[in-house]
Amino acid sequence: MVAFNRPIPENRRPAKKQPSGLSLYVQAEKMLQIAFVLPCALVIGWVLGAWGDRALHQSWMTIAGVILGCVSGLVFVVRMALNAEKDMKPDAAKSSGTAAGSGDVKDSENRGA
Repeated sequence: MVAFNRPIPENRRPAKKQPSGLSLYVQAEKMLQIAFVLPCALVIGWVLGAWGDRALHQSWMTIAGVILGCVSGLVFVVRMALNAEKDMKPDAAKSSGTAAGSGDVKDSENRGA
């Protein structure tokens, strides 16, 4: 038989600690990084496209570089925003009952092993 620990009810959980000064700076740095990535990716794509236009004597590479820069910057911004949102939320795996130690018993343990 495996010991089963029931989750602590919401009204009995200890109070959450206030974030420290350093963690606030880390969160602010993440938000600033999100704000700077999109314009930087656009400028890098524009510069590389303009270089490709001149080096290869084409006229469409600047537009392609700007579009690729926008897309890559937007993908990075969305990923960073999702990670920042996930970091701010409490851990869902602990309260869902599906994590290790949640009381789920494997078949080999039920057979008396």
